Amino acid sequence: MSLYRDHLATLQRQAESALARTGHDALLIASGIEKYAFLDDRPYLFQPNPHFKHWLPLTNHPHSWIAVRPGRKPRVVYYQPDDYWHVPPEAPSGEWVEAVELVVIREPEDAAKALADLVTPRTAVIGEADAGLPGLVPNNPELLLNLLHWARGVKTPYELTQMRAAQRRAVPGHVAARAAFLRGDSEAGIHRAYLVATGHTDRDLPYTNIIGLNEHAAVLHYQYQDERPPAEPRSFLIDAGAQVNGYASDITRTWVNADVAGHDEFAALVAAMEREQLALVDEVREGVDYRDIHLSTHRRVARVLREAGLVRMSDEAMVAEGVTKPFFPHGIGHLLGLQVHDVGGFMASEEGGVADKPEGHRYLRLTRPLQAGMVVTIEPGLYFIPTLLRRLRESPQAAHVDWAAVERLSRYGGIRIEDDVACRAGGEPPENLTRDAFAATA
Repeated sequence: MSLYRDHLATLQRQAESALARTGHDALLIASGIEKYAFLDDRPYLFQPNPHFKHWLPLTNHPHSWIAVRPGRKPRVVYYQPDDYWHVPPEAPSGEWVEAVELVVIREPEDAAKALADLVTPRTAVIGEADAGLPGLVPNNPELLLNLLHWARGVKTPYELTQMRAAQRRAVPGHVAARAAFLRGDSEAGIHRAYLVATGHTDRDLPYTNIIGLNEHAAVLHYQYQDERPPAEPRSFLIDAGAQVNGYASDITRTWVNADVAGHDEFAALVAAMEREQLALVDEVREGVDYRDIHLSTHRRVARVLREAGLVRMSDEAMVAEGVTKPFFPHGIGHLLGLQVHDVGGFMASEEGGVADKPEGHRYLRLTRPLQAGMVVTIEPGLYFIPTLLRRLRESPQAAHVDWAAVERLSRYGGIRIEDDVACRAGGEPPENLTRDAFAATA
């Protein structure tokens, strides 16, 4: 059996179990619809329901559906309009076609007829409200969704294969982006180099690239791309991924222009963060509480701050008194998969509930113990963010900070280094999907 058919069999078992536990007879999943800007005929980029692309490698197929029934092949209702204004989806092809019961429709409303025999008061329908049709209205049962979301945290071998491919697609973009930075390109020019190298367009990136030069690297989700390069390109932060068959990669690197004199202090800081990031990757082990990795990050950031002479306090005191937070204000990472910030990160159990974040750490996106097959990001950072530094200057701990050094380093914005890491079973060292892809590209 192929990896994809194994994957489909796993999803079928999980869905049948969830249907039985929640008292439903069948599960219908809408891919979603194309949405339009207010008072305009210009559509937004289509984003498929992640539950739909969990079953099928189809990411540009609005108005399609999948039906899951115990003991039967999934039924796929495939929307293929006879359209001359836009390019319609191609005829169904690929390994998935032989694994399903296929129905091709030409009009969106025909889906209701193709699924009418499965619609009862005990049918679960997953999708956004606007994807509904007469007699086919999403009800999104909470317990059913919880069961599916919990299970989705652990990736099948097929999914891991897609995610490795997404790494291999992204890495040439990072290599090209670094080269563009070193030759003095603008943020917009670096972004274009990334797109060419990955074969992506802005339409199909898994998220909007973060391309920040100099001080812009201090904006965590910097959303613009200047067309003009700075007079002195000192540092470069790129947070950019790729996707393959609906599965995402999410990679961040920070570079310094080492060919120009005067940047040794920041380069040393980048090297120190690289060391700590690799140590944090090694903490990704089965059974480890991800919250503990986040708290470990603050201890490691404290060590970097102390060793660099930026803060004259013990590591323990820095963490206890919150001094690391202005320099590292976000979480250590998140689940990754069909979504860049994949669902289920805060669940206390497969039935729901919330596993709380550590007190005072509201931006952490994952609070579950790690399981074999989970893929998480490990992305420590150290930034010089003006608004947070102003608050630190007003605190009692300000006297322990070398503000002259902070001022010098603020010109570089900050540092973030992010790898995508798969947790393995039995205490085995994790698989660093990102570093493996870089090594294969070298």
